[in-house]
Amino acid sequence: MPDNNQSAPFRPRKVLCIEDEHFIGELYQRALSKAGYDITLELDGLKGLELAQSGKYDIILLDLMLPTMTGIEVLRRLKDPKQTPGMHSKIIITTNLEQREAVRDDIEQQADGYIIKAEITPHELVTFLNNIS
Repeated sequence: MPDNNQSAPFRPRKVLCIEDEHFIGELYQRALSKAGYDITLELDGLKGLELAQSGKYDIILLDLMLPTMTGIEVLRRLKDPKQTPGMHSKIIITTNLEQREAVRDDIEQQADGYIIKAEITPHELVTFLNNIS
């Protein structure tokens, strides 16, 4: 007789971290992997955009200052339904740049979260992501 109380197999949430600072990327990768996330790290904006558009990530951590394409450009393309149809990933901006209030408000309206890297530890990042539904 089959056991009807079995739950679906656990699938770790997939995170794409688009971050050009090796040290920060490795810190995030280590902390999130340890917490059970399946994390991919990409250092380049254009390559990160291509990965993000694949639709296989639950969460995208997106730095604003990236080589080949800025994080703002990546964000705009991901949020444009013509360029990225069916976008379902939660996009969290990660930056150390101080933004003018109007610029930050614009970014926050497009993204699902905004983190100042200097103000959050890897452990706090895990807690933050655990609370994203």
